[in-house]
Amino acid sequence: MKFAGIAVGVATVAALTACGGADESGKPTVVASTNVWGDIATAVAGSDATVTSIITDPAADPHSHETSAVESARISDADLIVLNGGGYDEFIEKAIQGKDKRTVDAFAARADTADDNEHLWYDLPTVTAVANRIAAALGEVDAANAAGYTERAAAFTARLSGISAVTAGIAAEHPRVPVLQTEPLAHYLLRAAAADDRTPHEFQEAIEQETDPSPAAVAATRDLLTGKQVRAMVYNVQTEDKITRDLRDIARANGITVVEVTETLPKGLDYIQWQTANAEALASALK
Repeated sequence: MKFAGIAVGVATVAALTACGGADESGKPTVVASTNVWGDIATAVAGSDATVTSIITDPAADPHSHETSAVESARISDADLIVLNGGGYDEFIEKAIQGKDKRTVDAFAARADTADDNEHLWYDLPTVTAVANRIAAALGEVDAANAAGYTERAAAFTARLSGISAVTAGIAAEHPRVPVLQTEPLAHYLLRAAAADDRTPHEFQEAIEQETDPSPAAVAATRDLLTGKQVRAMVYNVQTEDKITRDLRDIARANGITVVEVTETLPKGLDYIQWQTANAEALASALK
């Protein structure tokens, strides 16, 4: 994916500027491929483990990231690796290849194995599975605090029900509501809301693969907006280019609400707050 530099802040629990090696406190160390999975790991770890996220820059592309020496050391020394998988963060898959590392792979844990969309942090059943697997893995490393990891995972996953309530409300009030998205980032959010994603497949695939959509694909997407055939447009602000910006402007000119989404945590929000805001923004757009 092509990432535009936007002013979105992120937070990690531990900085990567430190040397690789075991945590000086003696606590288990967790390395997450991105700050999204890092935040989920932090919710489970609490103060009993140290979590570090590698990708924290909203302008960084996990697909093309090359691990630095410091990152490689962190990965090598970690007690647990948490990754998205499915080719999204291949850099970390390469870093642990051939090594006997304890891992939690979201793609491997995904609830629907028939669905290969890689943006799994938008899929709450998968996020639940990941949180529980993190708790189990940390409990193996740190048996003395196993109960705490399990309790925090349960508390975290219980809070996901608030997000599910919003998407269930959308599904009930606006069944099969037609929407469009610039790339399939919010695929699982839209599926949970029972929305009908009308975006031409060729258009989404081109944006996802960092290539220009064909004129026919752009025209078909534009027609959905000018013909007011969709109720909302889900817009990934981190992969925007002239084509997607033009479509966003067309949507607004035709009274179609644009719902902006990102791939990283906005400044000052945790995972639950972020995904709640995304679901509520979609619900608001459809009123």
